[in-house]
Amino acid sequence: MKNKFWENRLFTRIACLLGLALIWQGIANSGLVNRQLFPSLHIILVSLSQAVASGEINQAAGLSMVLIAKGLGIGFALAVLLATLGMTSKIIDALVDTVTAVAHPLPGIALLPIIILWMGTGTEAILFIIVHSVLWPMLLNLMAGFKSIPKIYREVGANLELNPVQTTARLMIPASLPYLLAGLKIGWARAWRALISAEMIFGAVGGEGGLGWFIFKKRVFMDTVGIYEGIIVIVLIGIIVEDIVFHGIEQLTVKRWGMSV
Repeated sequence: MKNKFWENRLFTRIACLLGLALIWQGIANSGLVNRQLFPSLHIILVSLSQAVASGEINQAAGLSMVLIAKGLGIGFALAVLLATLGMTSKIIDALVDTVTAVAHPLPGIALLPIIILWMGTGTEAILFIIVHSVLWPMLLNLMAGFKSIPKIYREVGANLELNPVQTTARLMIPASLPYLLAGLKIGWARAWRALISAEMIFGAVGGEGGLGWFIFKKRVFMDTVGIYEGIIVIVLIGIIVEDIVFHGIEQLTVKRWGMSV
């Protein structure tokens, strides 16, 4: 029974987080560190509950999630389009592969000066950074998935007289789902980090700010507790997306269908 508990991904994650919380609280209460720099977890959680009740951090988290969802959607659409085009011609495949090799290692933050010149510091600039962060790992995985599909799948599509869009939607994407999910997970992690960094640099967008801006404001006013509030929310959202959303999708599709990379 004990082993079954530890095999549960969410239970294991919660248990580890509780252990880290106890260690944090012990260090904060030990007096070995400055409480202004390393406040008690109890104080942080009380302040976080107040920020949630006031709606301040809820609005910031909501704005960040809307931006990341838009960026992921655009990145996914572009990745599918480029991967599909790459399968139609060796020349296009070589071109896509070259562009990916150039752009994939390039951090989105390194493009900030050019992005600011092109797009200013609004929503479009942040979306550009998110799309840049998510597109290339997703495209790499999707291309690998498409190339791993047996030739007979495409022959079946040709026999059914499916056009390229139908072939991609009905055959290629379902058959390469493990690769797609792996690319989405990598792209999500990269895009989430890029979004928080961009929000700290660009500040409020349209009069509102996301979690990055929330943390930046707290830093300006030397509100250490508020900084940790924002970090905790960022971590919690990351865990929810990884361990509930992506893991749930994998259990309902890849694991159930017996698919693997």
